[in-house]
Amino acid sequence: MTLRKAGLAAAAALVLSLTATACGGGSSDSGSNGDKINIGIKFDQPGLGLKTQDGEYVGFDVDVAKYVAKELGYDEKDIVWKQAPSAERENMIANGDVKFIVATYTINDERKERVDFAGPYFLAHQDLLVRADDNTVRSEDDLDKSEMKLCSVTGSTSAQNVKKDFAPKANLMQYGGYSECLTGLENKAVDALTTDDSILAGYAAQKEHQGKFKLAGLNLSDEPYGIGLKKGDTKLQKQINDALKKMVEDGSWEKAAKKHFGPADYDYEPAPEITETS
Repeated sequence: MTLRKAGLAAAAALVLSLTATACGGGSSDSGSNGDKINIGIKFDQPGLGLKTQDGEYVGFDVDVAKYVAKELGYDEKDIVWKQAPSAERENMIANGDVKFIVATYTINDERKERVDFAGPYFLAHQDLLVRADDNTVRSEDDLDKSEMKLCSVTGSTSAQNVKKDFAPKANLMQYGGYSECLTGLENKAVDALTTDDSILAGYAAQKEHQGKFKLAGLNLSDEPYGIGLKKGDTKLQKQINDALKKMVEDGSWEKAAKKHFGPADYDYEPAPEITETS
């Protein structure tokens, strides 16, 4: 009887061991935690990636991330959102803190030395946000002649680039955050705020800002947004690209763009052609 009990115990232990191995197989994947998936987004960009006071996550990037996650087999409840500051995105991917990042992440050669991208899924351009009744700047030529007070967030390169390449006479003013720039713009302390037009449109579309501001409509640069992922993960890259294609084909991309950018009268580009393939 003792031997029989010992044999049953050993068999049970073997079954438990095999079961644990099978269940834990996905936990070793970067950015995965069992049945959960870690996705990086911005928490402070209205219209793109925003964590609300109620703890909800909303925006175009959030909708793209949810769609991709669904195509990878994850329900919305399985997503663990991770804040992805611009300066930390490559580290978060390389360290396996996230499976992928959807956070106004412009594809460029310098970043591609450390991470791979899927997409692009959106094409933004650097632009200016001005007051709704301001018609001073209608073209790059107007900008070149302007001595406007140009607002930038401290540490941002957007305004520096505009001042260097397009508006050398501008008076560059640096504030701590976009909300301060918007307050300055509303109070006429500054004449314009500059960054990607998608980000500007998100702020202009906020309920408290609707009707106060408008985009100048200057395409000062091309900013193709990609989904960042671990370098060399060609399987995930293809899966994400397939999901992005499906999102465009079934109308979900256009629906999300209208929902988040429409209130700002933002004339966004159509979904771009996917170029990041291995």
